[in-house]
Amino acid sequence: MTARQLPTRMVDKVWGRDVLPAPFVAPAGERIGEIWFEPPPEVPQVLVKYLFTSEKLSVQVHPSDDTAQAGEAGKEECWLVLDAEPDARLAIGFERDVTPEEIAAAALDGTIEALLTWHPARAGDLFYLPAGTVHAIGPGLSLVEVQQTSDTTFRLYDYGRPRELHLERALAVADGVPYAAEHRRSIARGPVLVDGPHFRLDRIEGAPDAATLDAYAGALLVLPLAGEVAARDGSVRAGAGECLVAEGLASLDFRRAEVTLLTRAA
Repeated sequence: MTARQLPTRMVDKVWGRDVLPAPFVAPAGERIGEIWFEPPPEVPQVLVKYLFTSEKLSVQVHPSDDTAQAGEAGKEECWLVLDAEPDARLAIGFERDVTPEEIAAAALDGTIEALLTWHPARAGDLFYLPAGTVHAIGPGLSLVEVQQTSDTTFRLYDYGRPRELHLERALAVADGVPYAAEHRRSIARGPVLVDGPHFRLDRIEGAPDAATLDAYAGALLVLPLAGEVAARDGSVRAGAGECLVAEGLASLDFRRAEVTLLTRAA
């Protein structure tokens, strides 16, 4: 394999959108909240998604590899904001240190939103969320999410929607602390957005430089945001809304590339 395109899966969500930004089109009668790419055998540890919100997502938290129980999987993730309405916000961490008892009481009576810090979100913002970070995504956002391959989510609060909550497990893994400023950055600060314990994420414009080529010598996922990336042998190409898995960055042709995300397991 030099490179191949990954299948796309659209996921209907109550908080999703029936009108999506180009190049995506929502099927009639569906509100698409997630568009994701099946993790390939070459990079099974990393999952890449687009998220589109018209309503708030639940207040939730994920375990780490260490705090996950049998049958669960740890999940750290990051969000890159592609587009945001003027008042769009992301809830990440608490306004002050809080106890598990305070979190539980606020989750039960609906005041947990007031305990959380709601960060303004703008295109180009990057937020890294260590496992244990309590969070919620607000409406009016288009994001790329890169995460450990895991669907382990513990909901603390869901605005009265008729979905299961997981208060006991959530409290067991939640960190009742403010969000660390070091986990937030901007694309203006350079190509390396995340270089963490589980995955790396870069944003490049045009062709990769020598340092990026060295960093991605093995299997990786390639997500064009604008322009097109192709295999050097011409066997496959991908544009905006598509994703490639490749054996290495040097096997790809970036002559028609504009803005591209690259990610791999750590």
